[in-house]
Amino acid sequence: MAELAGLEDPKSRAVNAKHGDDHGVNLSKLRALAKRLRTQQDLAVRLWATDDTAARLLALLICRPKAFTRDELDTMLREARTPKVHDWLVNYGVKKSPHAEELRLVWSADPDPVVASAGWALTTERVAKKPAGLDLAGLLDVIEARMKDAPERLQWAMNHCLAQIGIEHPDHRARAMDIGERLGVLKDYPTPPGCTSPFAPVWIAEMVRRQQGGSGG
Repeated sequence: MAELAGLEDPKSRAVNAKHGDDHGVNLSKLRALAKRLRTQQDLAVRLWATDDTAARLLALLICRPKAFTRDELDTMLREARTPKVHDWLVNYGVKKSPHAEELRLVWSADPDPVVASAGWALTTERVAKKPAGLDLAGLLDVIEARMKDAPERLQWAMNHCLAQIGIEHPDHRARAMDIGERLGVLKDYPTPPGCTSPFAPVWIAEMVRRQQGGSGG
């Protein structure tokens, strides 16, 4: 904890605060510390228990994801107060856990929109990597009905899923583009030069263009 405190940087804290994250540790330095510590599940559990954001991020870098039970991961997600801890828990912990599919189903149906957003993040992962067994048309039905009025974090996760369906699955691409156009979610999102807009129709078109360009040499 003392070493983490020593990595605190006021500028990083100010930038992170804009995204709802309450820590000031440069993530490159955090990753370097994690590389030195290597995997230490017991230490990861103790760091998580501090409720300190930087400590929890470090915990997620040195933990052994498969060592957590389903209920432990569920509790951790509900305890994850900040967006970065939430995202890292899903990406570095839950996705590598044998409980990922069960938690995907439970979280997607949760009334808490932040918990539900984790379910959608896991669904997006399946759309890209293991789509067999997913009802893609049904997912598009839900997105079409709920994304426009969803709270921000949930809306963002649904939008990512919409784009991923359009990018990965040509049979559903036209409908995904149409839903994105009609709902207009994130259409005016400020996008830095050189970055792809998160507006689904633009995102889908750009990623498909890259895939086709890459395959054509």
